[in-house]
Amino acid sequence: MKALNKKPLFNESGDTDISKKRLINGNTTNLNDFNNMKYTWASEWYRQAMNNFWIPEEINMAQDLKDYRVLTEEERTAYDKILSFLIFLDSVQMENLGNVNNYITASEVNLCLTIQAFQEAIHSQSYSYMLDTICPPNKRNEILYQWKDDPILLSRNKFIGDLYNEFLDNPVPENLLKTLMANYILEGIYFYSGFMFFYNLERNSKMPGSVQQIRYINRDENTHLWLFRNIIRELKKEEPHLFTDESVEELRNMIKTGVENEIAWGHYVIGNKFRDLIKMFSVNILST
Repeated sequence: MKALNKKPLFNESGDTDISKKRLINGNTTNLNDFNNMKYTWASEWYRQAMNNFWIPEEINMAQDLKDYRVLTEEERTAYDKILSFLIFLDSVQMENLGNVNNYITASEVNLCLTIQAFQEAIHSQSYSYMLDTICPPNKRNEILYQWKDDPILLSRNKFIGDLYNEFLDNPVPENLLKTLMANYILEGIYFYSGFMFFYNLERNSKMPGSVQQIRYINRDENTHLWLFRNIIRELKKEEPHLFTDESVEELRNMIKTGVENEIAWGHYVIGNKFRDLIKMFSVNILST
């Protein structure tokens, strides 16, 4: 497999003609130019992402401190496990976006990926703020690293983490494509049982601050999904040889595995105590 060319920090012989710009293996100057974009959808995405800016500490969590103490045992277990899962995903996501960005040679897409990484950092800050509000330090660390001792949670994390590591260890176009799809699965499938659980708490007038944090995070994730959909579509136009029948089938199987993992996780972490919620979740995720 042919390796990807890592973009240079500075390239005085780079192309200035935007028609020669490419997502990968382009001869980029690495200059950020907001006025000359080949991928015009990136401008719209960038501005929307900037307008989504928010600060976790601006959300009042006082009621959550009271509510967390009186959650049912099942609700508190689900809250803790889902939060542990989301913390891990956003942490890995933030780190891997830089790895992807190193090989993207379209400056406007580089800008979008940088903003996304910044948003993932805010999401991590948000989860930390939630934990600091409702938990003493020893309980916070227990939730933060719960994936180390929970084999089901660890298995879920490894599905995405191993795909990201494969690209990091062997940065070829074929592994980049799988990483892009893994990103798509993370943003478009892996978060939603967790989000739905928090929205169910809201319907029962519980944990309003946590729900508002999740609502803002959910809004960001929707834009991230749209961004990676466009990146994959552009890559298909420019590098059609990557999309063989075999590779497309592999991508489909990745999505199928992601859906199956998410349904199994929803049953595990939410359980039969929330029958209406898990039924609604299974219908929604299968129709995604």
